[in-house]
Amino acid sequence: MHVQEWLDTVPAAAVYAVVALVIGLESLGIPLPGEIVLVSAALMSSQHTGINPVVLGACATAGAVIGDSVGYAIGRKGGRPLLAWLGAKFPRHFSEGHVATAERSFEKWGMWAVFFGRFVALLRIFAGPLAGVLHMPYWKFLIANVLGGICWAGGTTAVVYYVGVVAEGWLKKFSYVGLAVAVAIGLASLLIVKRRAKKAQTAADREAEPVGAGE
Repeated sequence: MHVQEWLDTVPAAAVYAVVALVIGLESLGIPLPGEIVLVSAALMSSQHTGINPVVLGACATAGAVIGDSVGYAIGRKGGRPLLAWLGAKFPRHFSEGHVATAERSFEKWGMWAVFFGRFVALLRIFAGPLAGVLHMPYWKFLIANVLGGICWAGGTTAVVYYVGVVAEGWLKKFSYVGLAVAVAIGLASLLIVKRRAKKAQTAADREAEPVGAGE
């Protein structure tokens, strides 16, 4: 079942909690499709389903910030053994190569890695726990975490919502035009097929005439 189809079965008020929970768990370090869930919910909010895009963006931001902060605390307490354990449980996401790549990003960019990591699927999972493992000062982490969460969650919700509204308005505006064009194309195709069939029949009749005359 597609994510949006599944969300359609959830009461509108509960969608906020689902989005916040999934994004929070992903930010904590559990590989979940947080971005897909957010995009699907934002698109639903543009289709008059009772979901407020402002509340949705706020819940997504809260889930991102809280999840990252919990991930930071776990990483700071668990240290390197935690990364090794995650690598054994989720080798696809926490392999040594992925951890090394994320570490290099943190060492090079610091706070910016936390901020921009929110927009990259792999770093979005790593950011909180790895910042804790590397003992990044929490105040630096918190600033980057909050700003990144607001820009990513709020920005994604706003963009998808307005794109959905514009697309819906465009489709309504041009629905009759599209229908007329579709009918015209259908009629034209039918006429072309009939004309070609008539030509083919005429050519066949002409080829058959000499045979009849010879007999």
